[in-house]
Amino acid sequence: MQELRGLPVANAINEELIKEAAQLQGTKPHLAIIRVGERPDDMSYERGATKKMEKVGFDSTSYTFPADIDNDTFQKEFDKINEDTAIDGILLLRPLPKHLDEKAIELRIDPRKDLDGISPMNLAKVYAGDETGYAPCTAEAVVEMLDYANIDLTGKRVTVVGRSLVIGKPVTMLLMKKNATVTVCHTRTKDMAAECRKAEIVIAAAGVAKMINADYISQDSVVIDVGINVDEAGNLCGDVDYDAISTVASIASPVPGGVGSVTTSVLAKHLLRAAKVRP
Repeated sequence: MQELRGLPVANAINEELIKEAAQLQGTKPHLAIIRVGERPDDMSYERGATKKMEKVGFDSTSYTFPADIDNDTFQKEFDKINEDTAIDGILLLRPLPKHLDEKAIELRIDPRKDLDGISPMNLAKVYAGDETGYAPCTAEAVVEMLDYANIDLTGKRVTVVGRSLVIGKPVTMLLMKKNATVTVCHTRTKDMAAECRKAEIVIAAAGVAKMINADYISQDSVVIDVGINVDEAGNLCGDVDYDAISTVASIASPVPGGVGSVTTSVLAKHLLRAAKVRP
């Protein structure tokens, strides 16, 4: 089985970004990262995004707020960042604490700065196949990995496990735009393993550690694991039992070291797009 790692994909995207950015006149693209509280996964993603911006020569500013910030204050602070003309793009680390109105932020964010596709306008554009919108970065990272591996999606049978607005639904739209035939599985799907075995490509985004085993995978299929979980031993793992599928799949992405490595490069790609159309 061929291991499809994210780092070479990310490096290829980074090289293109550096070339394109060299043609920009004036200020560097500038990212705002907004974090509420001290969740370890948020802080890890923030560090990764900051390092990626530095690597490609872009600016970033982190805005951190206490977990107990009240809703009105947070919305006012968010509006200041959203309206700052020096900011080209915004990454809001989610989920927000439950007492904050996340839906209100999704409606408030400037779609031109919404790099992770959380606004209704950008999601609508993804569903309409309008490339002027921003898809969620992780969903787009899946497609970047398949493109890098030279996998022609036209007519391919793809099963997506998971139907979230962050990955499952938008990645389905992106795959369909490339002429794949897509089946979406979820918690109410009957005989999910059988549905997955029909596929030539399986995208695992269920959020359940090592759920996808060899019973789910047909011979020589491609498996992209988007899950980030912790197993019973406390180790980071994906939704796929990587060892179990290694004798069946032809190509698979690992966790860690797979899709996550590409996500911040897609974020930087979106930031450059936003900077190019800065009002």
